[in-house]
Amino acid sequence: MSHVSPAASGETPPLRCGRHSLDLSAPRVMGVLNVTPDSFSDGGRYAALDAALRQAERMLADGAAIIDVGGESTRPGAEPISAQQELDRVALVVEALSRELDALVSVDTSSAAVIREAGSLGAGMINDVRALERDGALDAAVDSGLPICLMHRQGEPQTMQQAPHYDQPVEKAVSEFLLERVAACEGAGIARERLLLDPGFGFGKTLEHNLRLLNRLPTLGELGLPLLVGMSRKSMIGKALDRPVDQRLPGGLALSTLAVERGARILRVHDVAETVDAVNMTRAVLNEGPTADTAEATA
Repeated sequence: MSHVSPAASGETPPLRCGRHSLDLSAPRVMGVLNVTPDSFSDGGRYAALDAALRQAERMLADGAAIIDVGGESTRPGAEPISAQQELDRVALVVEALSRELDALVSVDTSSAAVIREAGSLGAGMINDVRALERDGALDAAVDSGLPICLMHRQGEPQTMQQAPHYDQPVEKAVSEFLLERVAACEGAGIARERLLLDPGFGFGKTLEHNLRLLNRLPTLGELGLPLLVGMSRKSMIGKALDRPVDQRLPGGLALSTLAVERGARILRVHDVAETVDAVNMTRAVLNEGPTADTAEATA
């Protein structure tokens, strides 16, 4: 029996993302493009505009539906930066991706100033690890008109992995937090149809928390909003398999397969081509036949 949730059963309407429309009737892959000097797996590699463009071009060619641009590292222990520093890092990249590649760009930010600028730069989505809890972020999100992904976390990056603890099952804590943030968004005037949810793997969670949360992902699917998951290259793979960052792809593909089977709509990953194949193979099994886009590619 499949674990795919009712919200992921193919009835999801297209998500309006600025001038783009994102079909979430099937799982989509989001390519990670960090333009920071200190991200945990590719810090500094794509800080230059040309390098960022070429990497985004590769990810789009490999099947990414979305490019997620981040200018502030949120790895465990990361120090915060100013909104201006973040904007200086992402603005030209987002603008160029939108203009030159016509890409659907998501901006990975918690800053009200960056959220306000994102739409005018050409972005089609906001991906906020702090679920619009920073000062001014909720109002900025309302005004942006863009879809928003709300993520669960416990604590801030500087300290979140020091001693994660929950007084109730982690999936219940995550669900309750996300429901509260959805209610806050709706109360501020953001339509429910603009919201996505991210369980926040690795953000204030032990290995056991992460594994349990993925196993019980359909519980979050019952909230009725599209689920975005990000587990690519994360320490949960390293701890489970004793692998360094550059040897975590096989483990990550296994996690992507399990996430799709449990109802995830968007997979945020570094290795796009391999994940697209894993997603399409998983869909072929679940549908008991090749997916339409795979059939077209091999025709």
